Amino acid sequence: MIKAGIFAVAALLLGGASIGLGYYAGQTSGSAQIIDEPEVIAAGPSTETTQIEAIVRNYLLKNPEIMIEVQTALETKRNDESRVAQSKVIRESGSAIFNSTDDAVLGNPNGDVTVVEFFDYNCGYCRRALGDMQALVKTDANVRFVLKELPILGPDSVKAHFVAQSFKRMFPEKYGEFHVALLSSGHADEDSAVALGVSLGADEAKLRAGLEHKEVAAMFAKNNELATGLNITGTPSYVIKDEVVPGALGLEVLSEKVANVRQCQKATC
Repeated sequence: MIKAGIFAVAALLLGGASIGLGYYAGQTSGSAQIIDEPEVIAAGPSTETTQIEAIVRNYLLKNPEIMIEVQTALETKRNDESRVAQSKVIRESGSAIFNSTDDAVLGNPNGDVTVVEFFDYNCGYCRRALGDMQALVKTDANVRFVLKELPILGPDSVKAHFVAQSFKRMFPEKYGEFHVALLSSGHADEDSAVALGVSLGADEAKLRAGLEHKEVAAMFAKNNELATGLNITGTPSYVIKDEVVPGALGLEVLSEKVANVRQCQKATC
């Protein structure tokens, strides 16, 4: 990935320098001739252009750190633009992100900081991050943890999530237990989710009937739309205040983000 990025930056620098210097040369030697005779462009690069490209190439080879600097600046610019776009989506869709009645809430429902997790029951990283969520809500009595279902890992995931929603509607008070057990169990599909629900007291026929709920399909589509707008490309991904935190980064990072929000609230950021 890094090598490809450097090659792209090098090509960008070469192309940009060649165009810029070529334009300058054309201006000084008479650009009207280039405009009036487009066949010159079609004939291929001029000797002057080739020489300019060779000069730029040699300079970059002697000073390769420039490509790293440009790539770093480009990535920083793109990350900044992404954060601005994400903050806009969070402002405009805050209710759907933080307070949807379709989502399960763990921890303190009246907590002063809300952590939203987009997850898939077949996501290995979500499984790894499960302990982080459990530890966070156990050690911080004022965290409100929202589980936002995002089944993106194939048909089995979709069916498992449908069953999860069906179970939640039947036994909302047991959903936390169901969630932990299903996410911990390995590969999740319709049958494994139904078997778990039945073991927790649900009727199998009613659980499977939940696969037909059109409103659940609409909810998943809405979650996917939100994830796309937030530039979330994988699970788990978290939304904390006005920030998107991608990846299973661990309890320490989540706790730090929560602490930062509280500090900001005290300082009225």
